[in-house]
This record gives sequence, structure tokens and C-alpha cells, in this order.
Amino acid sequence: MNIALIESLLANWSEILMAPVLIAIVALLIYSIYAMGKFLGMWLTRRKNAMTYVRCVTQSDKKWLAGYPIHNYFVNNPGACENELEVFALKKLETLRIVTRVAPMLGLIATMVPMGPALKALADGNIQGISENLIIAFAAVIWGLVIATLTFWPASVKKRWFAHELINIRKLRGE
Repeated sequence: MNIALIESLLANWSEILMAPVLIAIVALLIYSIYAMGKFLGMWLTRRKNAMTYVRCVTQSDKKWLAGYPIHNYFVNNPGACENELEVFALKKLETLRIVTRVAPMLGLIATMVPMGPALKALADGNIQGISENLIIAFAAVIWGLVIATLTFWPASVKKRWFAHELINIRKLRGE
């Protein structure tokens, strides 16, 4: 098979990827804003219920509290083993963690795809073609990094919160 044909096919396929990648970046941006709002709501709820939560843990009171999902899972499923609780905690963090990792990758894909047409425009002496493609390339990578930034912080803080809840569940069990 001719190498030029393979190169041409790969170049055409990569250009076809551009629209879905940009749509995915926009969807992840919307999700990251939603996730940040949800995180702030959870932070406010936890702050409001913090003293009640401490009382529950110190007095071994197994009652449901808003803002404490791992604790509430344990209250609803008192027979759940530690592995089940850990899997539940990981599941609650999964989407944030995936978005944090995937968004920069999509930004990089959306950066590299327009580089081919930009280099072709450079070879043709088409300055406008170069700038149009580079604008798309740099905007995509910036938004990928913004999305990762918006989801990394809540994922990290929630991971700490959930680990603390798991430790307190051990205390509630008397371990």
C-alpha cells in the first residue's frame, strides 16, 4: 500500500476528529462548572453540619447527615464492609477524576489537529490560514487546562473528605 495514501487517510481522519473533540471540550466545560457549583454546595452543607457530624462520631450515633455521602452510605448499609465503602467513595469521585485527566488530553488533540492545516497554510504563504488554525489550537488547549483545573481541586478535596469519613466509620464500628 502506498505510504502517501496512508498519510492522507490519517490526516483526513484526524480532521474528522476535530468537531467531536471540540464538542466534548464544551460538554466537559459545562460539566466542570456544574461540578464546581455542586462542590461549593457540598462544602456549605458540610460546614453547616460539621458540629452535628462530630457529635455523631464521638457519641457513636449513626444518623443520616446531608453533605456526608460515605457516612450516609454506612448508615443505610451498616453491614457494608470496608472495601464496599471504599468502592462507593471511589465511585463518587470517578467522574471528577476522569474529567480531570481527559480534558487536557482532548485539549492536546484539538491543538495538534489544526497544526497540519496551519503548516500547509505556511507552506502556501497563507498567513490568514495559519492564524485561524493556531487560534483554534491554542484556545482548545487552554480550555482543556481550565476544565482540568476546575475539576482537580474538588476531586482532591472530596478525596480527603471521604478518607476522613472512612476513618470515622472505623471509629463508629469500634475498630
